[in-house]
Amino acid sequence: MATPIPVTRAREARAGGLRRPLEMFEEMERWAERMLPLPWMRPPHLERMFWGAAIPQVDVVDREAEIVVRAAVPGFGKDDIEVTTTANSVTLHGRAKKEEVEGEKGGEYYRCEIQCEDFLRTINLPCEVDDSKARATFKDGILELTLPKIEAAKRHTIKIEEA
Repeated sequence: MATPIPVTRAREARAGGLRRPLEMFEEMERWAERMLPLPWMRPPHLERMFWGAAIPQVDVVDREAEIVVRAAVPGFGKDDIEVTTTANSVTLHGRAKKEEVEGEKGGEYYRCEIQCEDFLRTINLPCEVDDSKARATFKDGILELTLPKIEAAKRHTIKIEEA
């Protein structure tokens, strides 16, 4: 069974129009995605090139009445992740626990490659959602957010009549 994670709402407006420190890099990432629209055209780990840090890979699924965001966050527990939402974005902030690297049973490390780094990622959503009703679950290193769409953003089918 998946473990629920609390989701907090972020303030919509910023005092004095201040920008987030990494907002410029997020904009660069969006430019790169527009220039290289197909995934196979992008170099591997495009985001790591811009950010230089661990950034979770995400899936964003646009369903009839909701948006689902899945993030792969291996090495993190549900208490290490903070999720904040607005009507049109989700921010994931993971805090890695720093552990002293010591050799097992008094030995010395020959190689030490397993690391867990802090991350901060904001995902823009394809439409507005009711962030007050957002739900988040965590299971097997996958964080899943379910964000119901506002009524105006839901898809409606229009019947075509003959002229």
